[in-house]
Amino acid sequence: MAVVEAKTTSSTAFEEGATYFKNGALLELKLVGDISGQFFVAKYQRGYRWGKQEVERLLSDIWESNGAPYNLQPIVVKRTGNEEWELVDGQQRLTTLYLIFLFMQREGLQNAGPAYSIAYETRPGSENYLHELDQARSESNIDFFHLYVAFQCIREWFNTHGARRQYVANKFYGYLFESVRVIWYDAPIDLDSTTLFTRLNVGRIPLTDAELIKALLLSRSRGGPGRADRTREFAAQWDSIERDLHQPDVWSFITDAAEDEYPTRISLLLDTLAGGTLGSKRPRFYTFDNLRERIEATSPETLWNQVVDLHATILGWFEDRNYYHKIGFLVAVGQSFGELVTLAANHSKSNFIAALDRRICETLDLSPSDVTALSYETDTHKEKCARLLLLMNVETVRRLRHSTERYSFRQHRDSAWSLEHIHAQNAESLTKAEQWKEWLRLHRDALTDLPSVDPERRSAIIGKIDAAADQIDRNSFQELVRDVTAVFTPSDANAPPSVHSVHSVTNLALLSSGDNSAIGNAVFEVKRRQILELDRKGAYIPLCTRQVFLKYYTNADAQQVHFWSVQDRESYLRAMISPEQGILFPYLKLEDRQS
Repeated sequence: MAVVEAKTTSSTAFEEGATYFKNGALLELKLVGDISGQFFVAKYQRGYRWGKQEVERLLSDIWESNGAPYNLQPIVVKRTGNEEWELVDGQQRLTTLYLIFLFMQREGLQNAGPAYSIAYETRPGSENYLHELDQARSESNIDFFHLYVAFQCIREWFNTHGARRQYVANKFYGYLFESVRVIWYDAPIDLDSTTLFTRLNVGRIPLTDAELIKALLLSRSRGGPGRADRTREFAAQWDSIERDLHQPDVWSFITDAAEDEYPTRISLLLDTLAGGTLGSKRPRFYTFDNLRERIEATSPETLWNQVVDLHATILGWFEDRNYYHKIGFLVAVGQSFGELVTLAANHSKSNFIAALDRRICETLDLSPSDVTALSYETDTHKEKCARLLLLMNVETVRRLRHSTERYSFRQHRDSAWSLEHIHAQNAESLTKAEQWKEWLRLHRDALTDLPSVDPERRSAIIGKIDAAADQIDRNSFQELVRDVTAVFTPSDANAPPSVHSVHSVTNLALLSSGDNSAIGNAVFEVKRRQILELDRKGAYIPLCTRQVFLKYYTNADAQQVHFWSVQDRESYLRAMISPEQGILFPYLKLEDRQS
C-alpha cells in the first residue's frame, strides 16, 4: 500500500515547541535533519518492506512541498539511553530517509550523511548491509533485497532530473533541515513496546488525532512579539470540554459509538470539524492532517473557537428537551452527529426543529396504513417496528409537562433491547425441559390468582401442570401451552385482522432481552407481573412498555387487567397514529394525513 504523507500548503512554518503529557510522553514536531542518535528495531517487528511505489511517493511529496511546512506521519520511539531509542513505529519511513541521506553523501551531492544509525535485534547483518548496499548480496535474504531496491529507486529518482540533479539535491537537503518534520512521539518508558506496536498497527493507536491537534494548538499558541500566550487558556478549556463530554447522558445522546472508540471525547468534535467519512474507513490521521492545514491557513484561535462553539452547541441541545429527544432519537437510529450539525448550520434556530421533524419522518418512512400493516414475522418490518416503538417512547417522555424526566439514551445504548410480544400465544422457541418447567411454573402462579376463570377449568389445568412437573416432553408441553394461553386470550371475532394478529405492532413492546426466555414467551398476565416486579426493584423499563402493562392506554371502564384484549390493542394503536391523539402522527407520511 502506498503511503500517503501529510502535506501543507501554507508558507507559514510551525513554531517550535513540544508537549509533555502527564504519563511522561513527549510529543513534538521534529525536523528530519535534527534526528540523531542510535535506533534499535526489536524482534517483534518485521524487516524493511517498502517498495518502489512507497519510496518514490515519499521523494516526490517532499520535493513537491517546495519548502512549505510538510509533516511526515509519526515516528514512535522509547528512550533507552542518551541518544539511544527503541524504534517502535516508523521503521519504514526512517530507514528510507536514512537511505536518502546516504545516497546524497555517496554520490557527492552532499558532504554529510545520516546523523543516526539503525540496528536490529534479530537481523544484525542488516545493519552492516545498510552501509554496504552491494548488489552481489542483495538477494541473499528478503531484508537485503528490499533495502537494495529502495536505494536504487532513490538513485533513479535523482537521475531523472539529469543536469539539475545537484540543484535538486541541494534543495531537497535544505527541505529536510528547514521545513520537513516528523511527528515525534517519545512514548512513556513503562509502556510495553510490543503492545504499543500492535495497537499502532491495528488502528488502535494511543497517539490520537486529538493529541496531535492539542500539541499543535499549544505549540502555536505560545506567546511572541505582540501576541499573548494562550496555552494555559486552551489547555484549561480542553480539559473542561473533555469533562463535559465524559458525562454519560451528554455523550450518549450525540453518538452511539462505544466508549472505547473515543477514549478522548473531544475527538468527536474534531472529527466532525474535519468532515469526511467517520469510522474504520477513515484514513489514519485524516483529522489531524485536515485541521492542521486549517490552522496554518488561518490561526489556531480560529479552529479553537470552532471547537468551543461546537461544544456550546452540544450543551445547548442537551439542556433543551425538544432538541435532546429529537436529536437523541436520530442518533440512536443511525444519524451521525456531523450530519445533524450540518443540518443545524443550514437552518435558522426557529426552523431547526421543523427540519429535525422532517428528518425523523424520513427515517420512519411510514404512513398510518403502513403502521397497521407492520408484522413481526417480516424481517424488514422488525426494524421498522423497533424504530417506531423507540420513537413512541422518546416522544412520550419528551411530551411530559412539569417533569424533569428524560429518555435515557445511555440505557438504550448500554442495554440489549428487543421487540417482544406483549401477549405471546405460543412457546415454540422453548426447546429444553428446564425452560418448559419454568414457563409452566410462572403461568401456574398467574392462573391461581386469576379470578375471572371458571374454577373447575382453572383447577383442571393446574392439575395437568402439576402432573407434568416431574416428567414432560415437547408434545405434552405444547398441549399445556394451548390450554393455558386459551385461558389468557380473550377472543373477538369482529376485530380487524391487523389488530387481532399476534404479530402486529399492537402486540409489541420494547423489553430487555434477558436470558429468561420463558418470560419472553409468556402471556400478558405473566409478563405484567414480571414488569411490575422489575419496576419495584428499580430496573429501567421504557415508559411506554410500563404504560402498556399498566393498561394506561385503555379506558378505565373497558379494562380487563389480566388480559391484553382487542380493545387494549385498538387503544394502543390510537395512541400511536390517530390524528387526534397519536403521539407518532406528526411524524407519519404527509399524504396519509391529508387523505
